[in-house]
Amino acid sequence: MQSSYILTDTHTHFYYNIHTEKIVEQIQRCLDYNITRLFLPNVDRESIAAVMDTVKAYPEHCFPMLGLHPCSVKEDYKAELDTIEKAISQHKIYAIGEIGIDLYWDKSTLEWQKDAFRTQVNWAKQLDLPIDIHCREAFDETFELLDELQDDKLFGIFHCFTGSLEQAHRAIDLGFKLGIGGVVTFKKAGLDAVVKQIPLEHLVLETDAPYLAPSPYRGKENESSYLHYIAEKVADLHEISIEEVARITTLNSKSIFGI
Repeated sequence: MQSSYILTDTHTHFYYNIHTEKIVEQIQRCLDYNITRLFLPNVDRESIAAVMDTVKAYPEHCFPMLGLHPCSVKEDYKAELDTIEKAISQHKIYAIGEIGIDLYWDKSTLEWQKDAFRTQVNWAKQLDLPIDIHCREAFDETFELLDELQDDKLFGIFHCFTGSLEQAHRAIDLGFKLGIGGVVTFKKAGLDAVVKQIPLEHLVLETDAPYLAPSPYRGKENESSYLHYIAEKVADLHEISIEEVARITTLNSKSIFGI
């Protein structure tokens, strides 16, 4: 350990590497960089086992979420939801996710995606759990749904937030933290200017590994240990220490996930 601070990766798929030597090496690199809390969202029914196997292998560091990713919403989505709901009843989980709306890959499934989102938000409310939102090229549609479903039981994280300052404030007003990942380190993305203007109390950190690796690894496979590059960037933007970023964002993650 470099010092006593704790970093939390609130969204990582590093369970893709379970049962390989790669995951052993990656978890060690996380610990070397004080990244000791990792939250794992599945994407469909097939990925539940990998999430749970990873949690079983690293129970002190890995915490599961379960949900149906919008890109996995196909014609049989109701059967997928039934399987995931059954798994939720059998496991201790810390959020419903990742769920949401994605219009980048397939706009034709929008109504199915909306129905799946409503269903899963209702699960979260019944279980007093946060939701972990995937929103890609769908801010208007997502906000419309959140306005429809809004009450004092709806809260969570806007995973991989890349929106405008106005969209950031709207998400915060709806009771959500903003998940800040590798995009904040990209020179021309513009997210750095937004993050600079948002108080740290509204932010959590994430990698979305193995996707969206931060600079200097942009375009390569991401891993959770790279969270320290994101934390360093946020520290620079707010002109504070990485220890302070770790303290506040980990505290935020505890308030969301309850652990």
